[in-house]
Amino acid sequence: MSGAAGAGARLAVGTFTVVPVRVERVDRAAARWAMLWAPALGAAAGALTGALAAVGTAAGLPPALAALLGVGAGALFTRGLHLDGLADLADGLGSARPAAGALEVMRRSDIGPFGVITLIVVLGAQVLALGRLAEVSPWAALAGAVAAGTAGRTAITWACTPGVPAARPEGLGALVAGTVPVAGAAAATACALAVCALGLARGPAFAAACAAAFVAGLAGAALLRRRAVRRLGGVTGDVLGALAETAATVALVVLTGAVAWL
Repeated sequence: MSGAAGAGARLAVGTFTVVPVRVERVDRAAARWAMLWAPALGAAAGALTGALAAVGTAAGLPPALAALLGVGAGALFTRGLHLDGLADLADGLGSARPAAGALEVMRRSDIGPFGVITLIVVLGAQVLALGRLAEVSPWAALAGAVAAGTAGRTAITWACTPGVPAARPEGLGALVAGTVPVAGAAAATACALAVCALGLARGPAFAAACAAAFVAGLAGAALLRRRAVRRLGGVTGDVLGALAETAATVALVVLTGAVAWL
């Protein structure tokens, strides 16, 4: 792999994971490809999370504990980047300050009460939802986590399409804002939806539920993105991370709720 696509792949791995790679090119062309590669890295993170939850449950651990280990491993895989963004955005939006003041709150290294509460609720929802899926079957946990992880990073891809501005003139948001053509985001989404076929191991109905949860996750992230753009004037790296966690959490919760009807 060479050119912008290869540079984008390395930039995506270096940005979204702990995997050590040499990033030699950082420009908007590489950023476009990095954001298009993001769903694939989401699938990898989801596979790690789901596999640990499934294996831990099969080994005799309580499903909730196995899910906690899986969610923790997924967070380590991404260096906690998305969770940090989620907490920062929660503090910024919760500050009730004008856009400039909210962005300043988000720049701080500490986490305020809004960020703490948001992290508790989101991580709690992810663990409990994944634990319920692990109770259903190992394949349900794996397929659900992969669908959720992929939805989370696909939400990032859509946040980088034209019409979504950057909130600051510098930073990750400014680098990636508007770089992904809508057609490219649509193609990436179609490919990302294919991971829901993992649910066929549990049955066609479960695979359909994975697809519905994937779409629901994107819808939830789109609502948050709209709020962030109106409140802050655009997206930042923190907003992108928050979108990823929001989409993944919504997908897991929706899928867990659907299981009761399958």
